[in-house]
Amino acid sequence: MTEKTVLGIDIGTTAVKVILISPEGKIVAESSKPHDLLSLHPGWAEENAVKWWTNTLAGIADINSRFPELVEKICCIGVSGMVPAIVMLDEDGVPVRNSIQQNDARSVDQIDRLKNEIDQKELYELTGGVTNQQHILPRILWVKENEPEVWEKVRTICGSYDYIAWKLSGVKTLEINWAVESGAFDIRKREWLADQLERYGIPVSLFPPVNDSMAVIGETKPDFEAETGLKGGIPIIAGSADHVASTLAAGIIDEGDLLIKFGGAGDILYCTETLKTSDRLFIDFSDVPGKYLINGCMAASGSLVKWFTNDICRSDDPDVLRKMDDEAAKLPPASEGLVILPYFLGEKTPIMDPNARGILYGLTLSHTKAHIFRAILEAVIYGFRHHVEVIKELGFAPKQIIATNGGAKSRFWCQIAADVLNRDIIAYPAHPGSALGVAFLAAKAAGVFENWSDIRLFLTESRHFTPDPEAVKVYDKAYRIYRELYTSLLPLNAELGSLYE
Repeated sequence: MTEKTVLGIDIGTTAVKVILISPEGKIVAESSKPHDLLSLHPGWAEENAVKWWTNTLAGIADINSRFPELVEKICCIGVSGMVPAIVMLDEDGVPVRNSIQQNDARSVDQIDRLKNEIDQKELYELTGGVTNQQHILPRILWVKENEPEVWEKVRTICGSYDYIAWKLSGVKTLEINWAVESGAFDIRKREWLADQLERYGIPVSLFPPVNDSMAVIGETKPDFEAETGLKGGIPIIAGSADHVASTLAAGIIDEGDLLIKFGGAGDILYCTETLKTSDRLFIDFSDVPGKYLINGCMAASGSLVKWFTNDICRSDDPDVLRKMDDEAAKLPPASEGLVILPYFLGEKTPIMDPNARGILYGLTLSHTKAHIFRAILEAVIYGFRHHVEVIKELGFAPKQIIATNGGAKSRFWCQIAADVLNRDIIAYPAHPGSALGVAFLAAKAAGVFENWSDIRLFLTESRHFTPDPEAVKVYDKAYRIYRELYTSLLPLNAELGSLYE
């Protein structure tokens, strides 16, 4: 029987996931409690932070009801969550409104104003980014200007996982990557841009102290034991941004490790020991001290596949993806001359163009649903390749490429990745995600694991894919067309958007 366990909690978009891990490198218990993403108006993305907390308590109680002997042995706790979601608390630590999520798009007017009023070159030099909808200042200003009665009550601003850490410990804190992604934090001096915030009436005092992810910020309060079985006095770390924790859980810990995540969106993260920024990519601090993650996010990846199977094919067959894989695998690389631009939600990195649009180029009457399906899979990997090229232009060289998330379950899609990128791909189809990453981080803080490489104890199921030289040749040509399509059609994108304004 294991002597210690560590608790990991992930505040996700649709559920709170709670897991327990052991020193033997195993997930020994897990529970998931669902909640809803709220969109009260077009472009809004909110959630009920109080529901996150009740789900956290319910998840812990669920595990305790089944494995009380494991809950009794918890020696440390870590929480991960979406960044930079905004949770606003009153003087008693109670949320004054729903959270405003990182993908919320309500603050268009504030973004336009800030872009004109703030020196974007200077902002980039200080923060590693320019004003965009993910930054906290435009969204906070929206509340200040549109909900003054709410704003008057705000005494603390924090993130999703910081809120849960506060509820567990009674200590208010911010994890470093919430600050880094806020767009209001000097990533080298590690301090708030106080003059800029206060210029817009945002006191720096609203933000709790910023801590490194593995720093112990407090202990569990004893009054949870009756409800959940969780005893008082258990150390709690500052936690981790969800995508950073997920990267740790994939074993991305060394210079040159590259992760491609086939989720609803497509994430690309490169581990380096150098703090170097790009106006085409994002930057985060790795959970591994002294290392950083240069990263990008494609707006549509798995969501594009879901759109095609659900809305276009109108299939309710639970096995539709496997069947489509089988049909598309019979076709040659580059889908017999069909190239797709995957910008169906605009695009984040590396082109940073909300006006970008999806394109199906080269359609003929001989093309079938299988051709389009294959071209969609190829388009996502073309997008990954674009990111890899930007990373190389910064002077970095990926040494190994890891694939995770839903799409990594598809052998076919992973083989396309190997062929388009012309690199070996190691896929983890059963990757457990952010909850494992932050649980391991807490275990490392507690001394349960000695080496960062011990995370690989949990990665027991892998698949290896090598490039097909003939397919590589075809994809090299198709990729050039992919890149030129966007450039050629760029002047028409804004005009197209004006048709339905």
